[in-house]
Amino acid sequence: MNAIDIQNILFLDIETVSGTATYEELNESMQTLWAEKTKWQRKEEITPKDFYAERAGILAEFGKIVCISVGFVHYADGMKNFRLRSFFNHDEALVLGEFAEMLNGKYFNHKEQVLCGHNAKEFDFPYICRRMIIHGIPLPSILQIAGKKPWEIQHLDTMELWKFGDYKHYTSIKLLCAILDIPTPKVDIDGSKVSSVYWEQNDLKRIAKYCEKDVLATAQIFMKFRNDQLIKDEQVSFSF
Repeated sequence: MNAIDIQNILFLDIETVSGTATYEELNESMQTLWAEKTKWQRKEEITPKDFYAERAGILAEFGKIVCISVGFVHYADGMKNFRLRSFFNHDEALVLGEFAEMLNGKYFNHKEQVLCGHNAKEFDFPYICRRMIIHGIPLPSILQIAGKKPWEIQHLDTMELWKFGDYKHYTSIKLLCAILDIPTPKVDIDGSKVSSVYWEQNDLKRIAKYCEKDVLATAQIFMKFRNDQLIKDEQVSFSF
């Protein structure tokens, strides 16, 4: 970790929701496919309809990305700063297209640069790739892992780093921040409320604020792993 220049890391997080507001809006074929896809995950008493409201946003085949937030360290006059930016829209293709354009741009397309998220290898990275393929968006080089050796893949995952080889161990951002004494910005929602904030309140900016909070928390966790100084409030530039 310490061998990586912190300025070459793009920290990110995504927020996802179900592809439709309700199960009934799926056509009959997709309802059947949903039931088949989730039959081993549902308890006997949980119907496909009820499970859709609870879990559809987690599966890339039935959900969509409404926000991608990114953050990066840069130095100005010798001072460390952390800048945040969010891509959000009701049109997922626009979100993904703008994100891909950034990854393909002149400022973030070098081999020494890496992406970093929390549980990102299991969730964020594959979810982004699957949704890009669905929308016909070519994968930026940094997201392409087919045929690459493990050490050639430009991805970091703070949860994987915390596992230290323990494949069974899951630890949330919230728990890591608590035990590592990392302060986090106060927000009025959590991951369980994102879908309702989106479908019932239509408040994308509120979701983006929450997403940026998790990006900053991920960066702080990474700093702690490196035994580096945490980012101070006055060093952070939020989008809102």
